[in-house]
Amino acid sequence: MFSASGFRKCLRALACCLATAVLPASGALAKDVAIGVFVYQGERAATEDWTPLLDYLRDAVPAHRFRLDQYDAEGLRGAIAARQIDLVITNPGYYVAMEAEFGISRIATLVSPLALSTREAIGSAVIVHAGRQDLRELTDLAGQRVAAVAPAAFGGYLVAAREMLQRGIDPESDLKEVKFVGLPMSNVIDAVLKGEVDAGIVRACFPEVLAQQGLLRIEQLRILSPRPQVGLPCGLSSPLYPDWPIAVTRETDPALAREVARALLAMPAVAGGLSWSVPADYQPVHDLYRELRIGPYAYLRDITPEGLLRRFWPWLLAALALLAGGVVHTVRVEHLVQRRTAELRESLRARDLAETRMRESQEQMDHLSRLSILGEISGSLAHEINQPLTTIGNYARTVLRRQGNGQLTPEAVTEACDEIVHEAERAGGIVQRIRHFARKREATRDPADLPAIAAEARRLIVGIMAQAPEIVIDNRIGGSCRALADGAQIQQVLLNLIKNAVDASRDLPAARQGIQILLEAKDKRLLIHVIDRGVGLGAAQRAHLFEPFFTTKQDGLGLGLPICKTIVEAHGGRLWAEPNADGPGMRFSVSLPCHEHAA
Repeated sequence: MFSASGFRKCLRALACCLATAVLPASGALAKDVAIGVFVYQGERAATEDWTPLLDYLRDAVPAHRFRLDQYDAEGLRGAIAARQIDLVITNPGYYVAMEAEFGISRIATLVSPLALSTREAIGSAVIVHAGRQDLRELTDLAGQRVAAVAPAAFGGYLVAAREMLQRGIDPESDLKEVKFVGLPMSNVIDAVLKGEVDAGIVRACFPEVLAQQGLLRIEQLRILSPRPQVGLPCGLSSPLYPDWPIAVTRETDPALAREVARALLAMPAVAGGLSWSVPADYQPVHDLYRELRIGPYAYLRDITPEGLLRRFWPWLLAALALLAGGVVHTVRVEHLVQRRTAELRESLRARDLAETRMRESQEQMDHLSRLSILGEISGSLAHEINQPLTTIGNYARTVLRRQGNGQLTPEAVTEACDEIVHEAERAGGIVQRIRHFARKREATRDPADLPAIAAEARRLIVGIMAQAPEIVIDNRIGGSCRALADGAQIQQVLLNLIKNAVDASRDLPAARQGIQILLEAKDKRLLIHVIDRGVGLGAAQRAHLFEPFFTTKQDGLGLGLPICKTIVEAHGGRLWAEPNADGPGMRFSVSLPCHEHAA
């Protein structure tokens, strides 16, 4: 007698044989799909964690052969660059960095059994030996030695580094030493217990997992600045960030990406309780990288006296040359005027009283001439060198002079840097401070400055793209009408629409690559229109435009517009698309409720 499970196995085997007999060519379509996994706890642990996922994909997408390739951070980056993998599973920090560098795109976010949600999953625990009674808060770490996994480790360093920075402790200057001990993460705990360092940074819940496995006595450790979190049975020293994503590379077949995305979203909780959900919002991770000025935002480190001098030294040198030339010319003119005045005075001494008035008039004219020349020189200098750039140079030279005299203090550096940043923003946005996103949490509803959000979106697109088209903002909003919205989410929608508009006209002549952002208020609604002159969309395409996994792009996934539509509707608004009435291209429109406010 066959058991029920044995009977089902026979049926599956028979079905496979029939499929092979009826469709002999289907095997030719099978493809090896490499899943690159970041390993942070050893290869054996990674295999145990991800084997259930591998088995599920092999069953859910039988047309392809899936395999797991395990990498450290540098190995994963090299594999993506060499196009050796199709899918990427990594922590949110490495995802954001590789998204900017290689253009990988998330298709789902992990649902961990210990996490509160996909948006609140990963944090840092700063641990010390239980006997260190002198260390209670993160601020107590000033002058101490701290162990971490690696400079780019997300939960193992960066999350705690941002939290320390927000509490006034700069990990790069205020700590005595940051000792990076590498993987596995248990190396950090070993360093703390052996007294090699004063504190250590590990991913939240990691000590508790080791304790459950019998590899650690949890009472040996204590958490600094504990943050009680309802529903989380782990010690925590920081806020929580989104969970691990699974992403596809630019070279991944879009059809394969859609199959995998559908399979993951339908995947039940496997052994250990892991499952997958729709892609989470990784804006909080971008905020972290921006605040720490690393990864895609490393360029912000140029906002220092040394960085500004290194970046703008040709302009400063030219300004000094012009200033020196102006001073020399002014002194020469003044000398010539004074000499001519002396000659006139000498010649007028012999004249009578009637000529005295003429002499006085001549002297007055000479004086006015000198003032005019000085005015022309000032105007020329103002034309060549704007005032903010001069101020930047003055502060930078002051810092260098104080450094040479040994009088440079942290307070002076801070004041100089603040003034340099302020004046640089006035100088046309050469270096601009990153608007801070509220840490992602439950959506907030505050009065949103739509023109400012649109301007920031334009700056981000221009900064990211090598050859960005012209983007014109037409602000027709007047009166006291404002939208109550989450500014970061509305900017996310706007960035997506602008990127789609850029793609729609990428291969067209330059005259058709321009993009217009029109802002207006009508019928107690605030409207945002993103208008392009691209190839446009047919009626059949527009009918399915906001459906998940529908896309008109060769390498698209069909998730961007549905997510945008969900965000807009959550704000009580509407998102729609229509052809331009006055020419080719499309108009994507967002309508938000208008809320009156006091002027």
